[in-house]
Amino acid sequence: MSNFTESEERRELRKAVAALGAKYGEHYFYDAANSGRKTTELWSEAGKLGYLGVSIPEEFGGGGGDIGDLAAVCEELAVAGCPLLLMVVSPAIVGTVIAQYGTPEQKQRWLPGLADGTETYAFSITEPDAGSNSHNLVTTATKTEDGGWILKGGKTYISGVDEASHVLVVGRTADARSGKLKPALFMVPTDAEGFSAQEIEMGITSPEKQFTLFFDDIRLPADALVGSEDAGLEQLFAGLNPERIMAASMGTGTARWALNKAVAYAKERDVWGKPIGAHQAIAHPLAQLHIDIEMTRLLTQKAAALYAAGDLMGAGEAANMAKVAAGDAAARAVDTAIQTHGGNGLANEYGLVQALAASRLSNIAPVSKQMALNFVAQFSLGLPKSY
Repeated sequence: MSNFTESEERRELRKAVAALGAKYGEHYFYDAANSGRKTTELWSEAGKLGYLGVSIPEEFGGGGGDIGDLAAVCEELAVAGCPLLLMVVSPAIVGTVIAQYGTPEQKQRWLPGLADGTETYAFSITEPDAGSNSHNLVTTATKTEDGGWILKGGKTYISGVDEASHVLVVGRTADARSGKLKPALFMVPTDAEGFSAQEIEMGITSPEKQFTLFFDDIRLPADALVGSEDAGLEQLFAGLNPERIMAASMGTGTARWALNKAVAYAKERDVWGKPIGAHQAIAHPLAQLHIDIEMTRLLTQKAAALYAAGDLMGAGEAANMAKVAAGDAAARAVDTAIQTHGGNGLANEYGLVQALAASRLSNIAPVSKQMALNFVAQFSLGLPKSY
């Protein structure tokens, strides 16, 4: 991105993805969620067209682009009313970690399926007792005499496990239980002996489900380990910065989707002889949303550009700020769109009330607003660490 203008290639990518999203739309998304189906058709078509793999290296079947290209895909599908949550997880987190830290054999085994959408992988870091405190992770991998591993522990609020062949698990090695966290990352098959998952009942209208995972002495081969067993936090953050950028893009797309619906309704709804959008009480909140969304988009694009340029600290700052801004924008946009519709905003027919919980989630996951603000307070403002 230069001079606040995206490249012609990325603008064309946005147009193409928007056209694909329009082919499916929110009715497809809601029908899938309400009938217990997945968005398999959309995911498969997006994969075949190369949209899911835009940031995967070309030698493994991807487009060779950067996280900003993948974020653009994520955003435009959300604008169309059919956000793909697993884009945040599968190509963005898992794909980035494997591309950066995997062996040549691991890259060849796991990246081509990501690139064409035929494989989906989940990511698990959150644990019931640790919550946002990743230093308290207790999922542990113990090395065996033959060089393999035994994994024991559990995770919670893990997305899309029922759609994934593998889960990239963040744990720690047995000899690193004390002291600072040195994460070790493992690709764990979901059909492995000792692996079990329990669905969490959520009040969110979404085809993607959330799960609590249990690892009961899962035996893993040596090459299940991705990267080094003592690589430190930089290996983990290789995946978490793209996660925040993608979450910000999805939030931005949701906000744009809600604003589009509110503006269309405000233009056509006539109560006192003129469209309700002519009244400032309706128009000004929508205009303010438009400004907030544009600021969020620019901040997200900045984070993606810094990440692509290798400025990881700058990218981390911008990604956390973008995540906060997008979470606020998404929640407020859906709420404002519902208010603009009046009673119709709570009718299923208009498609907004179904997005209320999901838009609220954007302030909680994949990192809470408060933890992102902690990052900004400490690293951007130099304030004392509060936790």
